[in-house]
Amino acid sequence: MVRTRVIDVDPVNPSESALVAAADIIKRGGLVAFPTETVYGLGADAYNREAVRRIFEAKNRPMDNPLIVHICGLEWLGIVARNVPEEAHRIAERLWPGPVTLVLWKSDEVPGEVTAGLPKIAIRFPSHPVAMGLIERSGVPIAAPSANLAGRPSPTTAQHVIQDLYGRIELILDGGETLFGVESTIIDLTGEEPKLLRPGPIPVEDLERVLGIRIRIPDYAKGLSEAGVAESPGMKYRHYAPETPLELIEAREYDDISLYSLKVLEIAERHRSRGFKVVILASRETGHEYAERGFRVIELGSRKNLYEVARNLFNSLRAVDSLGVDLAIVEGFEERGLGLTIMNRLRKAARQNRIVV
Repeated sequence: MVRTRVIDVDPVNPSESALVAAADIIKRGGLVAFPTETVYGLGADAYNREAVRRIFEAKNRPMDNPLIVHICGLEWLGIVARNVPEEAHRIAERLWPGPVTLVLWKSDEVPGEVTAGLPKIAIRFPSHPVAMGLIERSGVPIAAPSANLAGRPSPTTAQHVIQDLYGRIELILDGGETLFGVESTIIDLTGEEPKLLRPGPIPVEDLERVLGIRIRIPDYAKGLSEAGVAESPGMKYRHYAPETPLELIEAREYDDISLYSLKVLEIAERHRSRGFKVVILASRETGHEYAERGFRVIELGSRKNLYEVARNLFNSLRAVDSLGVDLAIVEGFEERGLGLTIMNRLRKAARQNRIVV
């Protein structure tokens, strides 16, 4: 077991001593969990093969699931990637630093362990002051997936990291709750047309406006299937799941929320009649209806504010396991804008998925 330290840091103005201590661990080949604007990441020196392997061991992560390389300056783009297309520069100039990851052709500087042996590399420039400060003081790109055990909901607080990785890594920088609460948007720019690999806080519609062209959205980016090869994180394996079985109830359209909530209630009542203890993860608009019928409810947020829903999502999925219930039911959301991101995560987390209206 590794001795794990936890250091509190100001998320806006992190102390120099905390950043230097964390950077020293990175330089020595250790692992550091740190906040980003999306979720907490588990970082190692991207040039250190052994340190990168330790990420996979600490997380119990499949070795064919590549990592994202985090940088802190546009000049690093041409170091970790090669043949960088004009579209990448356009996105980087408009949306970096921020929660967008670009998949490009890997340079020889980056070892194959980072990319699971693939010739492509996922790169991001985070905007969180702690993440940027850590990369700057480490002096190397940092390979970092989410700081959780593989398959679990991604961590949006240091407490989530402690639950999963305490005793497995050297340091956790506690910078409070993350801003967006879901992982970055990933877009592949190595083909003839841009392709969405994972939806995130930046909606695909915004990326299309930056590029001036349509972006292809495969079924696996919607969470409807798994990719045969994981070209980036979030494409292949079941993710985000609580230990409690999760059932996702979808609608083809969410215009009639009253009718939809009645269908959800019918399913919940059916489970309860069989003796199951049920919790419902619901929008603010419908949660009171389930509560009035005696169900435990976790409110995700308003359908009018999907950023609120996304930010609460992983914390809510983790909360399910603390309630002692047999089953969790979660409402679906319209697949536009950030709704695509939310549905990607819910479909991957759910053991069962049904469409009711």
